[in-house]
Amino acid sequence: MERYIFGVDIGGTTIKLGLFLLEGRLLEKWEIPTRTMNGGAYVLPDAVSSIKAAMERHKIADDQIEGIGIGAPGPVDEAGTVHRCVNLGWDEFNIGESMRQLFPEIPNVKAGNDATLATLGELWCGGGRGYGSAAMFTLGTGVGGGIAIGRITFRGFHGGAGEWGHIVMNPEEKEVCNCGKRGCLEQYASATGIVRVARRLLQESSQPSQLRNYDKITARIICDLARKGDGLSETALDECSDYLGRAMSYIACAVDPEVFLIGGGVSRAGAVLLDRIRRSYEKYAFHVSIDTPIKVAELGNDAGIYGCMKMVYH
Repeated sequence: MERYIFGVDIGGTTIKLGLFLLEGRLLEKWEIPTRTMNGGAYVLPDAVSSIKAAMERHKIADDQIEGIGIGAPGPVDEAGTVHRCVNLGWDEFNIGESMRQLFPEIPNVKAGNDATLATLGELWCGGGRGYGSAAMFTLGTGVGGGIAIGRITFRGFHGGAGEWGHIVMNPEEKEVCNCGKRGCLEQYASATGIVRVARRLLQESSQPSQLRNYDKITARIICDLARKGDGLSETALDECSDYLGRAMSYIACAVDPEVFLIGGGVSRAGAVLLDRIRRSYEKYAFHVSIDTPIKVAELGNDAGIYGCMKMVYH
């Protein structure tokens, strides 16, 4: 009799779900909208309904389900308690207990931080294949990340390990981060951070730049123009990459991973960004870890569901 695991990666816009065989093969993946109204009260019930529908499609009985792994966009401790997910409207509660009330036939439910689980997924089946440990930076609207060591995630006592985006890199910063602090890495190295830096440079400098021709500037536009030699765009990427490479050097001193992985939408910029990050990292890194590879993650939006599966059965 076949055994199965469901991976559930909860995002602020969509919930990504995957049905895996116990051996690790992905059979089906799909998405449903994330309904965040009423304090996120519909999120887990919607996930359960979607899982049950998939079980009907594949004619899977309850006793064939080995477990369900869930990734949430916030700190999740070892017991499965989430400590606020602002994007979902969640406060503090235990995800596993809530799922067992909704779906008592499947008692084995494990939960973790979404970016940490994406790191595990990449280490298992993505850009980190063949390495024993990884630290990943996800560069999107914000900056997240995670640590996976020996194919097991490290989440820290409070579930806050891997929250690279909120390392304070510039205590002189005047603008406030979404977390309430000032000078967080997220304010410079995220997609929104890169745009913020570029806009500041445009205001401070009279330097000619093709960026001045755009009503709406995006990180992709900045990277494209930097690739073509636009000086101000290059300066913006230099500044953002310097912060990111320096933060990675801090992580190397604390964790010393075998490989660094860069994921998220910004990672698609390729060499124009990766080369700058590498130069910055080498400038700041401790000598024993200066040659640590920095690679682009490979699984994209699927990394989370792979990590959720691996969390249940590793």
